[in-house]
Amino acid sequence: MTNTPPDITADDLQILTAWDTPTICNALELIIPERRGLGFTTEPFVALDSSLPPICGFARTATIRAAEPSREDSEKVAADRLAYYHYVCQQPLPSIVVIQDLDMNPGIGAFWGEVQTNIHKGLGVAGCVTNGSFRDVIDSARGFQLLGGKVGPSHAFVHLVDVDCQVTVHGMNVCGNDIIHADQHGAVMIPHTAIKKIPEMIDVIARREKVILDATKHPDFCFETLKVAIGESKDIH
Repeated sequence: MTNTPPDITADDLQILTAWDTPTICNALELIIPERRGLGFTTEPFVALDSSLPPICGFARTATIRAAEPSREDSEKVAADRLAYYHYVCQQPLPSIVVIQDLDMNPGIGAFWGEVQTNIHKGLGVAGCVTNGSFRDVIDSARGFQLLGGKVGPSHAFVHLVDVDCQVTVHGMNVCGNDIIHADQHGAVMIPHTAIKKIPEMIDVIARREKVILDATKHPDFCFETLKVAIGESKDIH
């Protein structure tokens, strides 16, 4: 895994869960304007539970396939799965698993379901972002934030291909220990250098937006008052 700066703590990440992922993206657009067009997911997900709050954690990455059986023997497949579990629960925590399904048609077989969500939740994983499928919608672990490409009924031949590797899920490139923020809208990768700047920037954005939103609620709201509000909001720093 990539090294994590020692000054980034679980408390820093917990603070960021107070805001949804679009708000985090808004802050990043101002903190790192050159990254405005990348670093976030660009395809829709199916959320296991869209009512869950946002999560923020250190990425644990892996790739899977499900359309065909693994070419490894059963002992190697089982050993790889144990090694993967050991990997996802290592410090720093909390972690978010980001799994790329490499099949031409991702989601033929589901890695995620009742058993995997409960195992991962128990190991300190806050959730998962994957282009693959999940199943057991009713029986999966409650409170586990899971965003998948689709819902499906079968495991098929699902197996791990690689662990702690660079992955791309719905347009978002992620490496181990990258910091991920996710909710029902999707996910974004947050550069380590931006973490502690986000709360202050969100405060600025909120104060700017309040001027405009307050104007829209006034009985005399019109184009002219909108123009004035937009001008006033630009002066807030």
